[in-house]
This record gives sequence, structure tokens and C-alpha cells, in this order.
Amino acid sequence: MIHPPPDKETSINRHSAKKGIWGWVLYDCGNSAFATTIMAGFFPVFFKNYWSYQSDINTSTAMLGFGNSLASFLVAFMAPILGAIADNRGSKKRFLAFFAYLGCVMTFLLFFAGKGQWPFAILFYAVAVIGFSGSNTFYDSLLPSVAPPGKIDSISSLGYAMGYLGGGLLFALNVLMTIIPSRFGLAGPEQAVRLSFLSVAFWWAFFTLFTLRWVPAEHKPKALQPGAVLEGFKKISSTLKTVKQFKPAWLFLIAYWFYIDGVDTIIRMAVDYGLSLGFHATDLIIALLIVQFIGFPASLAFGKLGERWGVRRAIFLGIYLYMGITIWGTAMTTKEEFYLLAALIGLVQGGIQALSRSYYARLIPENQAAEFYGFYNMVGKFAAILGPALMGSTGLLVQRFLMPPAPPEHQKIYITHLAARASIASILVLFLIGLFLFYLAGKEEVRFFTK
Repeated sequence: MIHPPPDKETSINRHSAKKGIWGWVLYDCGNSAFATTIMAGFFPVFFKNYWSYQSDINTSTAMLGFGNSLASFLVAFMAPILGAIADNRGSKKRFLAFFAYLGCVMTFLLFFAGKGQWPFAILFYAVAVIGFSGSNTFYDSLLPSVAPPGKIDSISSLGYAMGYLGGGLLFALNVLMTIIPSRFGLAGPEQAVRLSFLSVAFWWAFFTLFTLRWVPAEHKPKALQPGAVLEGFKKISSTLKTVKQFKPAWLFLIAYWFYIDGVDTIIRMAVDYGLSLGFHATDLIIALLIVQFIGFPASLAFGKLGERWGVRRAIFLGIYLYMGITIWGTAMTTKEEFYLLAALIGLVQGGIQALSRSYYARLIPENQAAEFYGFYNMVGKFAAILGPALMGSTGLLVQRFLMPPAPPEHQKIYITHLAARASIASILVLFLIGLFLFYLAGKEEVRFFTK
């Protein structure tokens, strides 16, 4: 049987679609270096040991917290408005480029913040966080347009997987630079950390180019008019009314708020928890690297699991595993257990994030993707507010009620550790509420889409 030659136009379209997918995926490979090397790895440590040199510790800590909070709140409130404007004007890639390169420039400037100059470091870092978080809103909103039918879960997971790989590779190199700086021709760890900021800026900027060139162009962007911001506010008002009509979407967002708050709290508080149990900082860096490199294949596997087993079942599995991780974390005593716990987190962290993102895409209108993903990212930014507060208050209450006046040192250490374990156990509440609400969202999804 003679087969007709493949249609040339079809082949070109397929090639263009694949480039679009890889263009989208490679952005995660680039910007994850900021999340890993800067946010989770070096900035908090370098801030205390270098930029806060000879400064009042409490003042600098308060300013760091204020800078983080201000950046998060600004992004949370801006995201839906900017998303509404981007949807209406076909300018998602323009906004992504603006925020991405804003983040790159600010990360680059961290290199020039000198010893003791913590106000400049906070300023550059906070604006870089705005760039990082703001760009993610428009990056996420491009997912429905680049993913072929039936492949949205695996494409979303591929993005997270490449993020773990790209961020992990650069972070591993940066860690080696600080451990053995002489092998890289550097004067010491201080110079190595400062150069790591430059490496992140260039890495992020480089991979962003693929996204801007390969992701298919939207319809011709309209010029931004003076009244565009007001138009965005009006559009948000109408979107809030629309969201009410999409009951599965807003119910999922509430469920997502709770369980992703648990996930983010574990991400943010794991280092602090490990230190409170007496683990060395080196152990924590190793654990972070374990999460990165296990997260790469695990995210891909979760994407395939979502396609074959069902995305809802896979998310349920992720929540159950996190509940098990939390319970085990309360009984952990050795650094080997901490490494194993890090491996388990790596298995599920990227998967639950990726499938949540792709599941949400099923519940929203594609022509309002940036706007709806603005709400999605707003929820993500406001998450991890309740969790750390819950952990902190639980630990303080347990310690306050159990600690006797002037206890012996061994009893004091025991009660302090017990309070820390109780604080991590409190995160179970977030996963349980999220689990229940996610179950309800599924019921509403069935009712809504079978009307």
C-alpha cells in the first residue's frame, strides 16, 4: 500500500508546536535558578553573614521580612489586574518579558551590594521577587495555548521537571564554588556567593530568550492605552462575577489555598525545623540538592500518572503522601532520616504543583487564562501565610505550657524539641482541610460539566 507523502504544512505546524512547548518549558529551567540558588539557598544565609555585618540583627531581620511580605502582597494584588489587561490586549509574552528581565537585572545588582549594605540588598531582592512572581503569572497562563489536547498534565509536569533540573544543576555548581573556591580561581566563599548571583541573572535571562522566540505569538498586541489599568480593574470586577459561575474553579482555589499552604510551609520551614533539631547547615544544603534532583524525574512521572490514572487521583495521592511526610517528620531524629524525608518531598513536590496547575486549566475559559491564572497565583502568594503562623504559635504554646521555671538543661532541650515537633504536626490541619475541599470541588466539577 502506497502512503501519501506527509503534508508539508502539517509537518511545519507540528515542528512549530514542539518548539512552542520547549520554549515554554525552558522558562522554568531558567527562572527556577532564582528560586533555588537565591530564595532557598544563598540569600538568607548571605544576608545574615555579609549584608547585615555590624548591623542590628533585629532591625535587619524585620526589614528582610517586610521586604518579602511587601513583594508578595504587591504581586498578589497586581497579578489579576495585569492578567486582565494581558488577556484583553494579547500581551502575555510582553508582560512575561518585562517581569522576567526586571528580575534578572535586580538579581544582577545583588552582586554590587557591599558588605553591611543590607538596605540595598533587600531592595534588589524584593524587586527581583516581584519580577520572578509576576513573570510566573503570565508563564502559567500560556500553558493552555501551548499544550496539545490531552497533554496538558505532562507538559505542565515537564516544566516543573526542567525547573528542578536546571535550578538544581546551577545550584550544585554554585555550592561547589563556595565549598572549593580555589578550584574555580576564586578568593573565597564570599566571592563565590556573589558570583552565584551573577550566574543566576545570566542563566535566567538566557533561557527566557527561548520562551520569547519559540512560544507562538498571540494575536497582534494592542498598544497599551492610558486607561488600561482602569480597564483592568473593571475587568477584575466582571471576572469575580464569572468565577462565581465557575463553582468548581473557585472551590478548587480554596482547596488549593489550604493544601498548597501546607506544601509551601514545609518548603519554607524545613531548614528552620532541621536547625531546631540540631542538624548542621551542610546537611540542609545536601537535603535541598536531593529534593532538586529527585524532583526532576518524579515530576515527569507524576505527569504521566495524571494522564493515565487521572489528574484528580494523582493530586489526592500527593496530598496523602504529604500527610505521611508530615507525620514522619514529627518523629525524625537522624540526618539520614532527614535525607530520606527530602527524597520523599522530591518525589511529590513538583508533581502536586504541576498537576494543580494543569487541573485548574480544565476549569477555566481559555480566552481568560491570564486573568484566571492571576487569581491562581494570587492564592499561591497568600498561601504560606497561615502555615508558618500556625507552626510558630503551636510551638510557642506547647513550650509555654510545658516549660517549667528554671528547668535543667536536658529538660529544656527535650521540651524545645517537643515543641518543634508539635509545630510541624500542626500542618496536618491544612492538608486535611484541603483534602476535604478538593473532594467537594470534584463533585461540583461533575455537576457543572454534565449540565
